[in-house]
Amino acid sequence: MTDVARPPFDDAVARALAEFDDLVVVSMSSDEIPRVRASGVAAPLAELTAHGAFERDELLVPGWREDDPPVGVVVYTPAVVRRPAPVILHLHGGGLIAGNADSDMPATAELAERTGCAIVSVEYRLAPEHPYPAALEDAAAALRWLAGPDAPAALDGDRIIVAGVSAGGGLAAATALFARDQGGPRIAGLVLLCPMLDHRSDSESARQMAGHGSWDRGANATAWAAYLADVEGGVPPYASPAVADSLAGLPPTFIDVGSAETFRDECVAFARRMWADGGDAELHVWPGGAHAFDFLAPWTVLARDARRAREEWLRRLLHRI
Repeated sequence: MTDVARPPFDDAVARALAEFDDLVVVSMSSDEIPRVRASGVAAPLAELTAHGAFERDELLVPGWREDDPPVGVVVYTPAVVRRPAPVILHLHGGGLIAGNADSDMPATAELAERTGCAIVSVEYRLAPEHPYPAALEDAAAALRWLAGPDAPAALDGDRIIVAGVSAGGGLAAATALFARDQGGPRIAGLVLLCPMLDHRSDSESARQMAGHGSWDRGANATAWAAYLADVEGGVPPYASPAVADSLAGLPPTFIDVGSAETFRDECVAFARRMWADGGDAELHVWPGGAHAFDFLAPWTVLARDARRAREEWLRRLLHRI
């Protein structure tokens, strides 16, 4: 049996995958979820706040329903605020089974500082303890609070960009679909970084990258099974955005993904469907990028180019709204 042809990794990304093999999650079983959770390392407070560029506060906001538990959010407000700042509503990665509100934060803080934004990061509930729709409802509750009268005055609830990494990117897309269909708050833009959009994980790239990279279809299947444990019948688009009948009416969207990763084809398909439905999407497929390559190896030329592209897109968006 011959090996499946795969696109090559960027040389620097390949070295990072070999060096940080403890961060590589392939063929994960449900028994390994505690190990994946424990592998997350909290960044120092100085990095979380971009060395004092932001003030950090932990708050509780009302849950989606009256009897739901409150949702934790971490608010990063620019240290100097002359007028209400646009807000990145951040949804962290971790396969919907790991991570916390401070995950991915140094990179998100860098993006926010360079574009004049504040950040609200959501401590959404994780599967398998809290399967769908818990994470979606927590994200929707945070969005509703942020757009309402009880959010801090320094945050501009009319300029909300919903962003997410990996599972958080899929959750961001699901939150936008939910807000569109349920008459929720207006979202000014979506930033989907290597988003986890399709529970089926049967694309060509998913098959190509099985057993390789930093997150493969085996790990993906375990994560989706945990998240969808209580779903009966068809999987709803608010869980798996790729199955939505239409992507019309979504806000302007930035999508990026690596060429050598599991989610490549589902991200390309999502952008193509947005265009077909009359939407505004910018897609970047970074040659040689593994899953979440710019978080795994932020010092690489490829990572710097990827971060610069999303920064430029967000600046253009903010000039329009």
